[in-house]
Amino acid sequence: MTLGFPDGFRWGTATAAYQIEGSTTADGRGPSIWDTFTARSGLANGDPACDHYRRYREDIGLLRELGIPYYRFSVAWSRIMPDGRTVEPRGLAFYDRLVDALLEHGITPMVTLYHWDLPEALQTEGGWPNREIADLFADYARTVHKVLGDRVRQWTTINEPFCAAFIGYGNGDHAPGIQDEGAALVAGHNLLLAHGKAAQALRSDGGEQEVSIVLNFAPVLTDVDDAAHREAARKFDFLHNRFFLDPLLGRGYPPELLADLAHLGTLEPAIADGDLEIIAQPLDVLGVNYYAPARAMPLEDPEADSNCPLPGLRGMDVQPPRGELTSLGWEQRPECFTELLLWLQEHCGGLPLVIAENGAAFEDEVVEGRVHDEKRVRYFADHLAAVHAAIERGADVRGYMAWSLLDNFEWAMGYTQRFGLVHVDFETQERVLKDSALFYADVVARNGI
Repeated sequence: MTLGFPDGFRWGTATAAYQIEGSTTADGRGPSIWDTFTARSGLANGDPACDHYRRYREDIGLLRELGIPYYRFSVAWSRIMPDGRTVEPRGLAFYDRLVDALLEHGITPMVTLYHWDLPEALQTEGGWPNREIADLFADYARTVHKVLGDRVRQWTTINEPFCAAFIGYGNGDHAPGIQDEGAALVAGHNLLLAHGKAAQALRSDGGEQEVSIVLNFAPVLTDVDDAAHREAARKFDFLHNRFFLDPLLGRGYPPELLADLAHLGTLEPAIADGDLEIIAQPLDVLGVNYYAPARAMPLEDPEADSNCPLPGLRGMDVQPPRGELTSLGWEQRPECFTELLLWLQEHCGGLPLVIAENGAAFEDEVVEGRVHDEKRVRYFADHLAAVHAAIERGADVRGYMAWSLLDNFEWAMGYTQRFGLVHVDFETQERVLKDSALFYADVVARNGI
């Protein structure tokens, strides 16, 4: 039996600029916060990554070979504007060539403007906690759209502002590596403000662009259904999932969330008159990233700080994942994916959804030039079935972007985790299709599992 998807369903793969491009000093590119963070921390960095900056035609050839009709990629702010303000024509020209090459092969480009690689020059001015960056981001969005907007229809402003704000400025595990919970909340607000201003900028040029933002969601599980556990789950859910979603929907920040965070004293003063109206620009699509659920439990002391990496949470902990895990230690629970999509369908009032990222890191088995990744094949099969189940129950899901096309630089994990449909030998840059790539190509070809 085939689980068929709706006609016109968008099948694609996704990547991010810093994770694949390499060439971090080529053609005038300026340093990003990830260049600085990895150098300071002694971590592996994004050079050469997958050398995509020089090998993009080869990678587009892989998309065509697999029959993938959509390609979601990000453009690097520091390549287009090395100082965050001044245009570097050679950087823009690369993405101009990339879009043309995709279209030549019948592949629809989907552009993400920001996937965590802030120009270091803007970080020295305060980074995302600096409110001025929202206007600079809008200028950047307008610059990119003027060059690519005649051929690109699908635009995402920001990918996972949760990670950029809360992991970059809260627990400091990601660039720029700052540990300041109050600043993390302000960064989160300014990222939303930047989205709203960028959406206005994209639409100011006219055309038929489809504007979205991509959020990462973690459905919350508890072991006990009582008031204390429900309250622990609420706290996590409101900060992880609804901090960013509700203002985008025109509902502002939930009052309970503001109360949860009041002891830090930074979020409400950062919300200027008119901000919430700017943030709530109409969305054509909501991008959904799903990898794993979270498990919440209450603490006996309601004032005790949480062990989870969310800024300002008190009185609750996150339990370890259980059951089948990915190599990153993420819990595999595809039924949570179905429930998430159904909840979003209801909570967002029928706003169309696109799965912007879904995938898993596993160890690959390389045998005589073939790459076997049975666990990843099963992961995709189970999670695509979960998406199908949500559609059957009424969720308006318009597309699915597998994460990721290529094994790549996996942020603070360096090159230790492989998410790709395509195996990359980082020493030789040889690309080899994995079994999961062949499986996914078959799904795309038959528009079903």
